[in-house]
Amino acid sequence: MAAKLKLATTSLAGCFGCHMSFLDIDERIMQLVELVEFDRSPLTDIKNCSPCDIGLIEGGVCNADNVHVLREFRNNCKILVAVGACAINGGLPAMRNSIPLEDCLRESYVNCIGIENPQIPNDPELPLLLNQVHPIHEVVRIDYSLPGCPPSADVFWKFLTDLIEGHEPSLNYDLVYYD
Repeated sequence: MAAKLKLATTSLAGCFGCHMSFLDIDERIMQLVELVEFDRSPLTDIKNCSPCDIGLIEGGVCNADNVHVLREFRNNCKILVAVGACAINGGLPAMRNSIPLEDCLRESYVNCIGIENPQIPNDPELPLLLNQVHPIHEVVRIDYSLPGCPPSADVFWKFLTDLIEGHEPSLNYDLVYYD
């Protein structure tokens, strides 16, 4: 019996919708568990990534913690996959890129309606925000991208089963679409 491939997932700056879509493979998750061993993922609650065959990562890079997690992931994953619009091009979090960071913080924490104690957080426990939100390929090398917001469960299934079977992943035109 061949050894199972190790699969890890994580999320950076995004909405976690790509993970939810991944879980929409529904009962096929039982087939997947027969083919892969899950490492870091919401299914395992493992916080650090150990050496893996495939890493799925969603979200853009908006703070120092994201950079650390992304680099750790890249170092531990033979194949790294940018999942969804935020990972591929920054997505909705990157909408702040046209506004200076200081202005975003002031609007959110000082000038916003209903603020009772206006102050911009400055706690060393909080990750340092980057001036811009970056797609992951601007920080590390990626091997594949799964487009969509989010990619459908069928895209995840087709992509992963192609990889597991040793085939170059190929997504038919009818699988890749944006709503």
